[in-house]
Amino acid sequence: MTPRAGSRAPRGTTYGRVLAAVAAGAVLLTGCGYDGGSDRGGVAPDSGRRNGNPAPAPVPAPAGPSHPAPPDGGSAAPQGEDDGRRPSAPPADYLSTFALDVDTASYGYARRTLADGKLPDPATIRPEEFVNSFRQDYPQPTGNGFSVTVDGARTREANWSLMRVGLATRAGKSSADRPPAALTFVVDISGSMAEPGRLDLVRNSLDLMTDRLRGDDAVAIVAFSDKAETRLPMTRLDGNRRRVHEVVDRLRPTDSTNVEAGVRRGYDVAVEGRREGATNRVVLLSDALANTGATSADTLLERIGAARRTHGITLFGVGVGSQYNDAFMERLVDRGDGHTVYVSDEEEARRVFCDDLPAQIELRARDAKAQVSFDPRNVESFRLIGYDNRKVADGDFRNDAVDGGEVGPGHSVTALYAVRLRPGAAGHVATATVRWLDPEGRAPHEESGRIEAGALTEVDWSEAGSRFQVTATAAYLASELRGRGGGWAPVPGAVPLARLSEIATALATRTEDPEVRALATATHQAARLLY
Repeated sequence: MTPRAGSRAPRGTTYGRVLAAVAAGAVLLTGCGYDGGSDRGGVAPDSGRRNGNPAPAPVPAPAGPSHPAPPDGGSAAPQGEDDGRRPSAPPADYLSTFALDVDTASYGYARRTLADGKLPDPATIRPEEFVNSFRQDYPQPTGNGFSVTVDGARTREANWSLMRVGLATRAGKSSADRPPAALTFVVDISGSMAEPGRLDLVRNSLDLMTDRLRGDDAVAIVAFSDKAETRLPMTRLDGNRRRVHEVVDRLRPTDSTNVEAGVRRGYDVAVEGRREGATNRVVLLSDALANTGATSADTLLERIGAARRTHGITLFGVGVGSQYNDAFMERLVDRGDGHTVYVSDEEEARRVFCDDLPAQIELRARDAKAQVSFDPRNVESFRLIGYDNRKVADGDFRNDAVDGGEVGPGHSVTALYAVRLRPGAAGHVATATVRWLDPEGRAPHEESGRIEAGALTEVDWSEAGSRFQVTATAAYLASELRGRGGGWAPVPGAVPLARLSEIATALATRTEDPEVRALATATHQAARLLY
């Protein structure tokens, strides 16, 4: 990472541990001139690797017959993990395990709501999706799988630091080298989609994709309102682009929203048109405001899950509209082992259909999980910021029957922890391990990285490297918005929103990154609405 002038980047270490030979990746969909290098992560090579048999699950460093007595002034009782919501003391547990998540819809929808002069519903705020909405600077591995980077910085709250676990995958293949893709677009044409920025945006996005895909790719289109209709069966694009454009242009808003009918028909079409050796995916484009048919996700979950298990068909959700049922879409996509994004304008649509969707169609890793082991000799307590619906039982980290997350090429995943160090802490603080299955052979692999106390205390987070500051700023903004609903403790070291807005504005100037400038705008809008 390259720190700004007059500041130091947070320190950490990276090292690798691979448990089996890495096999080849799957399929990359590359429209819009995508060359596989558009990482929302870093570009440097990975650290060293070694082969071997699976090791036992990460555990805290040996501490004698019981948790050691802390240095003078610390708490004698181990505290372990906190989730920011429990009113009583958490269990004495120094492991944190979660499935990887690269969704960003929560942040996108919050930005749209703030821009409309309203505060988002706290229930829609998922801090990990704020944190994962920004480009990072993690080194990429030289092969498939992940690099692991662990770094940190202190906060201004006594003994509390922020620790960032960064995971990155290698960039994808060129468009000419990838296998073909078979995509079934399930398009909401209900009356609620008539609002500007909904169906018109969807049509433009589909036209863009049609022009950029390869001739041997295939698409199908299902439209739904009160009922679902197959507008285009699975069709190879070579020689048929004009036909696809005509179908897209005829998509017009009609009646009520029967998401159940649309998703069921979409999966029927995807299964019927499934192509061997291709990436098979359903893409749902909707505001998810179901008002007919099944209006909860429950009845659809088994259909989506069965298609994933039996046919390998996954789900990508694209949310649109000022009124958007975030929770409904999130449940559907989680069961489909896919991802959600939110789109509110042409620029975001181009990013989603030219960068995000291609990067998340080819897989670098299946069922990816992370486990962080904290050393009780130096750590009094810790808290994972977000990932509430992605947590995994610690004992299931190496249980490959338990679902994890799917991650594509050139992508990064960030988890931010608040860590309370014991007074006088020195030496090892934590080891982060990521485990995933090879996309084709499903062989398990692991990589690890570690951090020591000095890397968490040397520099204040507001003086750390720019990308670390962006991560912290996004997390603090999410915490402030989430906390309005009660039952959520502020992230330790939080600063007033006015000050956070100043930090974000300075970061936008320094990085010249339009996404960081949008973060600064959202932070300023939140500060104005809240105070």
